[in-house]
Amino acid sequence: SLPSEMLLKIFSYLDAVSLLSVGCVNKRFYDLANDNGLWLKLHSSSLRPKSTMGKIKSKQTEAVSLGCAGLPDKKPGYWKKEYIFKQTSAFKTRVMRLVKFLDPYTGLPCKNKEAMRVSGLSWIIMLKDINGKHHVIEKSDLLFKDTSVTILWYSTAWPSLDILSTLKLFGVTPLFPDQSRPPNRKGPRRFSLIAEYHLANLAEGAVAVGADELVQLFSLNPGVLVGVWKEKNEIAFIMASLHYNKLLERSILGSATDQYAPPPHKPLLDDVDPEYGLHDYTLHLDLHGRSCMYLCGTFKGLFIRKGDIENGYLKLTVVNLKDNRKHLPVIGTPGLCWETEAFKGVVKDCFVMDLTLLDETGKPFWCFSASVNMELSSKASVLYDYMGHIYTADYADSEGKVCIEFVWLEETKEYIIVSLVLYVSTQKVNSWYGTNY
Repeated sequence: SLPSEMLLKIFSYLDAVSLLSVGCVNKRFYDLANDNGLWLKLHSSSLRPKSTMGKIKSKQTEAVSLGCAGLPDKKPGYWKKEYIFKQTSAFKTRVMRLVKFLDPYTGLPCKNKEAMRVSGLSWIIMLKDINGKHHVIEKSDLLFKDTSVTILWYSTAWPSLDILSTLKLFGVTPLFPDQSRPPNRKGPRRFSLIAEYHLANLAEGAVAVGADELVQLFSLNPGVLVGVWKEKNEIAFIMASLHYNKLLERSILGSATDQYAPPPHKPLLDDVDPEYGLHDYTLHLDLHGRSCMYLCGTFKGLFIRKGDIENGYLKLTVVNLKDNRKHLPVIGTPGLCWETEAFKGVVKDCFVMDLTLLDETGKPFWCFSASVNMELSSKASVLYDYMGHIYTADYADSEGKVCIEFVWLEETKEYIIVSLVLYVSTQKVNSWYGTNY
């Protein structure tokens, strides 16, 4: 029942976050909270140097009239949009500046954790059922690795799997991050779509990774793992493995409806001669089970000859079956740890693979983080040094394939990697270098 002039006077003491919140009360408050005078005052204050902020007199502050009197003829909400755009652009610039610092070892941003802290970044899962209703799951556990972050969501409020249609993974940041305070989940936030998956006929559209007594795991590439209760056929947990390459861009620079599209790579004018092939590549490979690290290796000086092209792929041999000097022992027994509010478990013979392939200039050429399972091979070991069962672990996406062979040594109770081969898509190579393999 207060006059609009009095409400505008009260609103003039609010900061931007509170002003956006009060605009959600009702239509009248929304119209008043869009007042150009209120937002021009905030916009003008944000342009002043901090050292002079305390010297502004109250008369100068109130010089900007409430109710838009004396302002240019702008539509209601104009200065609100201008203020939000300015603050959002400054925030993105500040975060992306941190991403420019690269780790010489991995070729990836080395200040990811700091950039995530500055941005207040978190990740959420949004499920949509066949009736159009959205279910948002926010509670998550984070584990940081050298080249990826693993996120685990579990809840007692998962909808029935039978009625779910889509799963969306979002990066979420406060609209106006405040480094002095933790992010407020009830305040205005910005959503950036990272990936979207269709859940209809999950068992047919996803890759079965493994199972234990309680859950069965399905992989949705890239990087999302869905754990389903065996008895109820309902979701137990969802786990995402996100590679650091372009992670912050995808989590911040996209919109709520469209994924971020990175700019195309610009090839060097004096790059590799197609007749010579690819050369001086570096591979970083991590195999882990969310909390346990099974293998962490770096391989330098890798090359691919043009004669290694076969069926649309360039073959890159990292570990040769016949060269036992480069065979790699695996620490522990591979398995993927999972947990919910009431249960914990380990699905054996599967792990998360983090792969980072750098080109000759040290730029990330092919990167992913995905769940992979090990399968018992029908062939026996032909190596004199190792007599045991052969296991294989394969991964494939649009950019290439990875094939790993393990030998299980019963005497020492350990796995040995005896073969590691990458198959890089010729289409990926041609688009990267502007060549024609």
